[in-house]
Amino acid sequence: MTDTTKGFAAMIAACCVWGLSSIFYKLLAHVPAAEVLAHRTLWSLVFFVVVLTVQGRLRSIFSAMAGPRAFGLLAIATIMIATNWYIFIWSVQNGQATEAALGYYIFPLVSVLLGRLVFAEQLNRVQLSAVGLVTVAVALLTFGLGSAPWLAVMIAASFGLYGLAKKRLAVGPVVSVTAEVLLLSPLAILVLWQTGDNGAGAFGASFRDTALLMLAGPITATPLILFSYAARRLSMATAGLLSYINPTLQFFCAVVLFREPFTGWHVQAFVLIWCALALYSVTTFRKEKARRRALRAASASATTVT
Repeated sequence: MTDTTKGFAAMIAACCVWGLSSIFYKLLAHVPAAEVLAHRTLWSLVFFVVVLTVQGRLRSIFSAMAGPRAFGLLAIATIMIATNWYIFIWSVQNGQATEAALGYYIFPLVSVLLGRLVFAEQLNRVQLSAVGLVTVAVALLTFGLGSAPWLAVMIAASFGLYGLAKKRLAVGPVVSVTAEVLLLSPLAILVLWQTGDNGAGAFGASFRDTALLMLAGPITATPLILFSYAARRLSMATAGLLSYINPTLQFFCAVVLFREPFTGWHVQAFVLIWCALALYSVTTFRKEKARRRALRAASASATTVT
């Protein structure tokens, strides 16, 4: 297998784990979302520490947090990813997985908008049209359902702001996420201490719940490692397109497996969002092809001069 093929397989595997993780959290619907999040944080920390120890990179966790700027960015990233994880878990547990999928569908376009607002990145007409279609879709759902899809908006916004903070960090994703769950672990311990003190903790109550809560660590860590592996071997355009596997599987689980309501308003909104993503993907691929042509031309020019 070539490196590209390996990256392709790793990216698909990562997105499948993410997309089907709603089934896992549905199995823990009887456990409060805050308790599930606390276990997810602590068992992820254990898993990542083992991985970094084997790789001989354990000290890099603390160097990633060195300095007020790096620590501040990691703190922001921690707040954003904890918010995102909590909303997703709560949504799945409370029959709102469709809205969670909607959030991850609109996230790429929220990132485009944040790039324009924060980094003054230029948007072409196609990208502006895609953002406009998503805006119309959200407005349509708000009108049709009588309330805004706040869960979807918060999922997209928190993940977008998380990506914004990560963009400014000079460390890799595995090290940075380890630092994030390390920063979040005191709060996780406090949550578990309070639930245990009240005698309501799920951990240890049954073998099934205990095993599932411990499994939250590998389920969080494994796709991230796969994604990190794939990102180094695939173009951004390919990785971006494959990432839609995640919300598509979430959408399938919500509508087909969980039998959540899917009204005509949902149909219209999702069609608009799928059209927006199609436009976004086309322009991304065009940019990638233009970048590759420019690199090949520069390489050929350098070879000719030599």
